[in-house]
Amino acid sequence: MEKKIRFGIKSKIIIGYLIVIVCLFIAFIVLNSQISSLQKERNFIIDHDIEVHDLTNRIEKHLLDMETGQRGYIITGEASYLEPYNSAASSWEKDYNALYQLLNNNPNQQEKLEKIKGSIQDWIETAGEPTIALKKENNTKELQQFFEKDPGRQYMDDIRSQFTSFRNVEKKSTETRATELDEKNQKIKIGLYGLLLFVTLISLAIAIVLSNSIVNTIKEVTQTIKRITAAKGELKGRIKVRSNDEIKDLGIATNALLENIEERNWLQTNIAHAVTMYQGIASVDKLAEKFLFTVSEMTGASFGAFYVREENDKGDLFVKQAAFADRKGDAGRESFLIGEGLIGQAALEKRTLVINDVPDTYQLIASGLGDVKPKSIFIVPVLFEDEVIAVIELASLHEFTVLEQELISQVIETFGLTINGVIRRMEIARLLKESQAMTEELQAQSEELQTQSEELQMQSEELRMINEQLEERTKDAEEKSFELEAAKEDLEEKAHQLELNSQYKSEFLANMSHELRTPLNSILILSEMLEENAAKTLSEDEEEYARIIHSSGKDLLALINDILDLSKVESGKLDVLLAEMNMSELPDQIERNFSHVAEQKKVQLKINKAQDVPDIIHTDEKRFQQIVKNLLSNAFKFTESGSVTVSIQRVADHRLTTAMRTVDTDCWLEIAVADTGIGIPKEKHQLIFEAFQQADGATVRKYGGTGLGLSICSEFAKLLGGWISLSSEVGKGSTFTLYLPSLSNGLVDYKKVNFAYEEVAVSVEEAEPEAEITEIDHPIQPVEPSLQDDENVFQDKRVLIVDDDQRNIFALKTALAKQGMTIMTAHNGIECLEMMKDSEPFDLILMDIMMPQMDGYEAMQKIRGELKLVDLPIIALTAKAMKNDREKCLEAGASDYISKPLDLNQLFSVMRVWLVN
Repeated sequence: MEKKIRFGIKSKIIIGYLIVIVCLFIAFIVLNSQISSLQKERNFIIDHDIEVHDLTNRIEKHLLDMETGQRGYIITGEASYLEPYNSAASSWEKDYNALYQLLNNNPNQQEKLEKIKGSIQDWIETAGEPTIALKKENNTKELQQFFEKDPGRQYMDDIRSQFTSFRNVEKKSTETRATELDEKNQKIKIGLYGLLLFVTLISLAIAIVLSNSIVNTIKEVTQTIKRITAAKGELKGRIKVRSNDEIKDLGIATNALLENIEERNWLQTNIAHAVTMYQGIASVDKLAEKFLFTVSEMTGASFGAFYVREENDKGDLFVKQAAFADRKGDAGRESFLIGEGLIGQAALEKRTLVINDVPDTYQLIASGLGDVKPKSIFIVPVLFEDEVIAVIELASLHEFTVLEQELISQVIETFGLTINGVIRRMEIARLLKESQAMTEELQAQSEELQTQSEELQMQSEELRMINEQLEERTKDAEEKSFELEAAKEDLEEKAHQLELNSQYKSEFLANMSHELRTPLNSILILSEMLEENAAKTLSEDEEEYARIIHSSGKDLLALINDILDLSKVESGKLDVLLAEMNMSELPDQIERNFSHVAEQKKVQLKINKAQDVPDIIHTDEKRFQQIVKNLLSNAFKFTESGSVTVSIQRVADHRLTTAMRTVDTDCWLEIAVADTGIGIPKEKHQLIFEAFQQADGATVRKYGGTGLGLSICSEFAKLLGGWISLSSEVGKGSTFTLYLPSLSNGLVDYKKVNFAYEEVAVSVEEAEPEAEITEIDHPIQPVEPSLQDDENVFQDKRVLIVDDDQRNIFALKTALAKQGMTIMTAHNGIECLEMMKDSEPFDLILMDIMMPQMDGYEAMQKIRGELKLVDLPIIALTAKAMKNDREKCLEAGASDYISKPLDLNQLFSVMRVWLVN
């Protein structure tokens, strides 16, 4: 049979659209041809008529220019009036020829043009050229006679009337062409409507044909579906479609859906029947028999066995509870262990087994005429809470279909719950019997318990009262907990504000440090130079003034350093660098730094160091030295006579407190600084350790100071894991004792040390006023630069000073020029780079950091990177002496770093090192 050609709905619709598109394409071609013709005529009208009018106007303009130029020249005699006349005389014939050529299809208009041309030439020959010639000859009399008659005026009037007549004719010609164009446009509209009607009719015809072919087929499918629906659940009917398109595919899919629905209905009906069968059964064996009978009837199984799990000494055992088509009780084995046989394996793996290749030795199915070997075996485990509680085995003379297997699987999904419920009910019945026996025994005991119950009731009442009290206390505790939580949130908010305030303070101090150090740098350098009086131009009083200015500047620098140190400690940004420190050198250092102070004040300096003090301890030597020097400076300042005694000893083991023993340290040291000064009142002992606090106003007026020294010493001691104690009596002197651990294993929690301080603190009755304590890194000695040593190094060296502060530039330039150096200056990084590109090479650069436009960091990076001057010494100078400034400058390309205010000896020393290298 010849295969029927498939002609789908999509193909039908596409062919219909193609036909419509072809018709539209033909109509478009015809319409485009007509529009193109119309466009050409329209363009001709526009271009031709506009050009004619334009050339006409231009000829008239040329004639007007000639007339105007002629009259202007005759009246004024100026030759410049002849320029438009000559220009128009040479141009009007060119425009005339172009206009004449444009009207080659209109002889009448060309004839009028020839007349106009004749009139123009007559005017030129009669009125134009002769009058100009007469004017050039200065023949005024003949000119006057000529203009009394003025024949040129008549020519001009004739020319204007001829042009007017010419334009009227052209205007009528244009209107005629426009009328013809409108008529053609109307014909194109009529043709367009006709094509549109034709295409519409063709489209409707195609749409009707296609829709009939599709709708008729769909009606057939709809009628079939209605017949199936009217059959009231009978799904035997099927859809038959004659067309070979998508409707046929829909019919085939619908038939498949009906078959699937029919199978699902059969499945749901049998599942519902099986579920209702379980109701009212109270024993497992009856449930098993009923289940096997029902399932065998549904699936056509000819043989079956039902095994239920029981527990014994050997473990879980599956015991046969029922069988279907049992022959004298030999339908399968009586029991299986887990993993034994197919039953045991199915229980072990919790999966269904389907066997279609049945061996010959399998149990035969008995009938009245003989025994038959089954063709398929179906073994399925029954689960409850993911545990196998039963296994069912079915055998059939035919292979179990997929639908039959699905039926059994769905029935089994809820059957485990049923089996478990029956087993529980049987267990409950057994327990009920046992409980009835025990009830009689308990009834006798209940009388005894009743007496005890009365006693317990009394105790319960007491417990209830106690419980009520506890509930009240719990409520109070919850309220307090809420209050504490609110207070905690408030404290956290305040802590956050304090953190912000600390950050703002640090930034403010950094900026103020920069602003103060910048002018202070000039003050110290210039005052030091005045104090030296190298030129011997100052008197002794003026030298003394310079020394006072220089000393006051150093005092101000010390104050700035103290404020910065205190700020760093409070904000937790002060670095502690632990290293080995040689304690054997400490007495010599103290002697070297303060012996001259003792001699000046005529005070005896005593240093006592115990033998048990270790030679090496681990601490931050810089902070340690700062604490000791501050305490000694304080002692000398407030001691007018007597002595200052420094005692260094190790804290004996029996003196160590419990908290001190918890600190991981090799030993504890005790450094006591005792003086015979004025003392401190007892009520001021705690006050003097606070920032900007002193004993009283008289102390401030007499000895000066800001009250920062002891506060800084106390904070430094805490950072090093120790503390400072005070023993003082007014009029007899004071003893400040520093307790400090050797931190060989790292820093400790200073809070623990505070606790230790509280344990060992002693009451004192004497007191001593606290004064300003200046950090002294080196003994204060007069600056005496060695000019002879520097002459050879500094002589004729080219040095570039880069700084935006003119005061610093003046001070540095003056100091360096005295050493024989050639000084150049720049006010920012941009000027520095320009000078280095245009000038001779420099031997050294002094680079300020904080500058406008381009700061020192960027300038140094460009010098090292863009200019490739890797070996050029650059010394960074900055007044913003904050944490990590040195590392930041070195990373940017600086060779060395000096903070402002500058020490000239230090500056010359650093410059000498880099210039020699």
